[in-house]
Amino acid sequence: MNGAVLRDAFGHHVWATLRLLDVCLELTPEQLATTVPGTYGSILDTSRHVVGADAWYLSRMTDDPAFRVDEEQMDLAEIRAVMERNGDAWTRIIEGDIDPDAVEITPQEDGSEFHTPKGIRIAQALHHGTDHRSQICTAITTLGMEPPDVDVWAYGELYGRTADIPAPS
Repeated sequence: MNGAVLRDAFGHHVWATLRLLDVCLELTPEQLATTVPGTYGSILDTSRHVVGADAWYLSRMTDDPAFRVDEEQMDLAEIRAVMERNGDAWTRIIEGDIDPDAVEITPQEDGSEFHTPKGIRIAQALHHGTDHRSQICTAITTLGMEPPDVDVWAYGELYGRTADIPAPS
């Protein structure tokens, strides 16, 4: 599969995460500790988890453990730097020739294995980021703040990938 078809999907994924992290960098420690029932955890913990998991997905896609990070100890500036690095890595991956049916095997602690085709891993990386970014936006809203617009339409408009064409008069 020509991975270039995923360029906008991963461009949005990285842009939205970085944009949200930039807002989080302006929050106080008390605000970063905000939790909302039904979400992953605090704003800080969810931010760490989003980027840490993204790095894990990259380590599996590339078979390179160097992508893994100790997300539990990272501050927001470190988290942001990792996501920038991840963006460059995703670009390299999707510009290559991806076999969506190539199975990746992840050894489990109990000795079993988890088999997943690359197409599913890619879908999970995108879904996971979207799900948790939404949770962070919800937490920001509970602080009485307007979260950043991180949807795909905003990304498309910013980068000239969408256009509103007026009806002919």
